[in-house]
Amino acid sequence: MGSNYSKKIVVFIFIFTFVTTIVYLNHFDNAFHFDDSHTIINNVFIKDVKNIPGFFTDGTTFSSLPQNQSYRPIVSASLAIDYWLCGGLDVFYFHLSTFILFLLQGILMFFLFFKLLNKVYENKYNFFISASAAVWYALHPANAETVNYIIARSEIQSTIGVIMAFVLYMYSPFCRKTFLYLIPVGIGALAKPPAVMFAPLFFFYLVLIEQDMSLLDIFKRTYFLRLLRAIKTAIPAFLFCGMMYFIIHVFTPKSWIPGGTSTFDYAISQPMVIAHYFLTFFYPIGLSADTDWKPIQNMLSVNFIFGMAFVILLLAIASFASKKKEQRPISFGIIWFFISLLPTSSFIPLAEILNDHRLFFPYVGLILSVCWAIGLLFIKLKTRIANAKIIMIILVPLILIAYGFGTYKRNEVWQNDESLWKDVTIKSPKNGRGLMNYGLVKMKDADYAIADEYFNKALEYCPYYPTLYVNLGISCDAQSKKIQAENYFKQAIKYGYEYDYTWYYYGQFLIKERRFPEAIQNLERAFAISTINMNVRILLMDAYYETRDWERLKTMSASTLAIESTNNKAKSYLKACDTKNNKQVNRDDNIPENLTVEEYINLSLTYYQRGFYEKCIAASKKALELNTRYVPAYNNIGAAYIKLGKYNEAIGALKIALEIDPTFQLAKGNLEDARQHANQK
Repeated sequence: MGSNYSKKIVVFIFIFTFVTTIVYLNHFDNAFHFDDSHTIINNVFIKDVKNIPGFFTDGTTFSSLPQNQSYRPIVSASLAIDYWLCGGLDVFYFHLSTFILFLLQGILMFFLFFKLLNKVYENKYNFFISASAAVWYALHPANAETVNYIIARSEIQSTIGVIMAFVLYMYSPFCRKTFLYLIPVGIGALAKPPAVMFAPLFFFYLVLIEQDMSLLDIFKRTYFLRLLRAIKTAIPAFLFCGMMYFIIHVFTPKSWIPGGTSTFDYAISQPMVIAHYFLTFFYPIGLSADTDWKPIQNMLSVNFIFGMAFVILLLAIASFASKKKEQRPISFGIIWFFISLLPTSSFIPLAEILNDHRLFFPYVGLILSVCWAIGLLFIKLKTRIANAKIIMIILVPLILIAYGFGTYKRNEVWQNDESLWKDVTIKSPKNGRGLMNYGLVKMKDADYAIADEYFNKALEYCPYYPTLYVNLGISCDAQSKKIQAENYFKQAIKYGYEYDYTWYYYGQFLIKERRFPEAIQNLERAFAISTINMNVRILLMDAYYETRDWERLKTMSASTLAIESTNNKAKSYLKACDTKNNKQVNRDDNIPENLTVEEYINLSLTYYQRGFYEKCIAASKKALELNTRYVPAYNNIGAAYIKLGKYNEAIGALKIALEIDPTFQLAKGNLEDARQHANQK
C-alpha cells in the first residue's frame, strides 16, 4: 500500500474507533447477566490469576455449574486477568477488555474485506466499501447482544481468531509459508469451538477467490487441477482444526450437556431460524435477550417449508453469484454465513433453538455480501445516474446513524436485570424463563405480589422448570408460607435432581428453620454435584458449626481455603475447630443426670440447634422434673414439636408456658407459628 492508503487507514481507524466508542459509551456499566453468574460471579477460579494454567488442563474451572462446564480456557484466563486488574467484580473493566477486542476485530475485518475485494475487482471504491462494512458491522444492534453480555466475549475471541488467520494468510507470505496463520485459529478455538469452522471457510475462499472457480466448477472435470490445489492448500487447516476440535472434546467435562431435548425437532427448526437471522440483519427491531420460539415438530409445518425454501434460495443466490469473478465475495459471504451457523444450527440440540448473540460470527460474512452487492450496484450505476455518488454519500451515513442509534438503545436494555427482563416479557411474552426472571427482579424488591404473578405466568409455559420452583419457594418463605415454600423446594428437586442449586436452596431453607440434619443431607448432595460452588461450601460450614461437627467442619474449611485462600469464613471456622469452644453433643448421647435446671435447658437448646428435636424435648422434660413451672422448658418443647410437625402437641406446651408467664415473647411467637402451620395443614 502507498502512503496515500496508509493515511486513509489511519483516518479510518480513528473514525471507526471514535464512532463505535460513542455508540457504546452507555454500555460500560451494564450489569452481569445470565451465565455471568456461574462463570464469573460465583466462579472462584477466576479470582486468582495463579489459576490460569489450570484453565488449560481442567474444564471444570469454567463454571460453578457442572452442566455448563465446557472447555474455554482463553475465556476464563481473560476473566481472571480482568478480575486481577480491578481487584474484584468491577463490571467496567470486564466490559472494557471485551470492547477493546471488539474494536480490534472491526479493524481486522476492514483489512480482510479490502484485500479480498481487490483480489476480485480492484477499483478506487473498495476502500470505502470495506470501511463502511466494518463500521456497519460494529454498529449493528444484533452485535450489541454479544458485546453487552460479558461471558459472550467467547464469540468475539473465537471470531477474531478466524479473521486474524485470514488476514495473516493474505498479507504475510512468511505466515502463509510457515502456517503461522493457524495460530489465531487455535487460540480462537480455545475460546469457543466454532473457530474450527475456519477450515471449510478457508477451503471455499481458496476455491472462489484464489483458484478463480465458481461453486459449480467444483464438480467439473476441467477444473480438477484447480480444485486439487485448493484441497492441498486447505489440508493443513483441516488437520489443525480437527486436532483442535479433538483436544476440546477430550478436555470438555463429561458433566456438560447441550441443554436441548429432541435432535430432530431442533434440526428441522433451524431453516426458519436461519431465515429469521437473515431478516434480522436488515430489520433488527425485535431483538430479545431470551426468545420464546418453540421447536417445529412436523416437517409439513408452514414454518419448516418456508425456512427450507429460503435456505435453498439463498444457496442458489450464492451459486449464481459465484459464476462471475467480481460477484464472488457475495457468494463467499453467504457461504460464511451458513458455515459459521453450523455449530449452533445443525444436529446438536441446544437449550434455545435460536439466540441473537449467535449472529456475531455469521454476520461477518453477511455484511461482506450485502456491502459488496450494494457497492457493485453503485459502481455499475454511477455512470448512468448522475447523482449516484451524492446519493451514496448521504444514504450510507444515514443507515449507519440509524443502526448506531438502535445499538445505543439496545445498550440501555442491557443496563440491569429489570430493564433486560422487562424487555424480554414484552418481546417474548411466552418465554417462561423471561417471565420468571422479571418476577425475580420484583422479588428482590420485596414486591411479592407482582413476583408471584409472573412466577405463576411462567408456570404455564415451563411447568417442569426447577429454577422456577426454587424461586417460588424463596418467595413463599419470605412471606412466611413455610409449608408451601417447602413443597416448592421439593418440586424443584424433583424436576432438577441433577442440579446442585435445587439441593442448595432447600438446604438453605432448612438451615433457616434450624433443621440441621436435613439441611446437611441436602447440602452434601449439592456439594457432591458441584464441589466448587462456594455458596454450598459456606452453608455446609455453617451447618457443621451449628451441629458442632468439628471433623467435617475442619475438612470443609481446609479444602475451601485450598481453592480460595482469602475466604475469611473458612479461616474463622478452621480456627474454631482448633479451639472447640463449644460442647459437642450427639443424637445417641444419653441425657446426663444430676444437672441443674439451667444446664438441662442449655443442653436442650444445643440439641435443638443440631436438629435433634426428640433429645431437645427429653432434656426439657428433665428440667421440668426439677421445676414444673419453668417456662423456657415448655417453650423449647413447643419449638421442637413445631420442627417435628406435631403442631397440636406444640400448641399444648406453648399454652402452658403462656399460662405461667403471659409476657414470654418467644412462646408467643412460637404459638402463633404453630397455629399457622396447624391451619395450613
